[in-house]
Amino acid sequence: MSADPWARAKHDASCASYRNASCKTTVKVDYDKEQRFESFVLAEGENKVEMETDTRVPSAAVFTFNKEDHTLGNMICSRLQQGSHVLFAGYKVPHPLVPKFQLRVQTDGEITPKEAVVAACHELVKDLGILSREFTKEFELRKMVGANQQQQNGAQDGI
Repeated sequence: MSADPWARAKHDASCASYRNASCKTTVKVDYDKEQRFESFVLAEGENKVEMETDTRVPSAAVFTFNKEDHTLGNMICSRLQQGSHVLFAGYKVPHPLVPKFQLRVQTDGEITPKEAVVAACHELVKDLGILSREFTKEFELRKMVGANQQQQNGAQDGI
């Protein structure tokens, strides 16, 4: 047989032999693959939040949140838009494969954009605490109701 990888495919018309002889390249995916923890663990010297003052617009700043995604971006942006001193709040994810988002905030000047973001984050933490308590309470109630129904079904079945 010749050294030409296409030689067998030229002589044999079946698709299977053509596929087997067509490519001898192997791809090592492990080299390009990002480790899972790298999408949420900060690297050495990397800050969670970086602030850059926007010089084009008064009382505005751009915050870059590293190792975060749409989930947090949308929650903070929504909370900021409810604030009375916030004129504009919007976020964008520069690239879907890079875990970071940029949040642009403009205030009326009574408070700084940083103060608005910090206040929004504190309010968000309070809301999430309430949600967690309510969910846990409802979950425990459902478990108790389910246990009572199982006991009643067992009593009716004569067990």
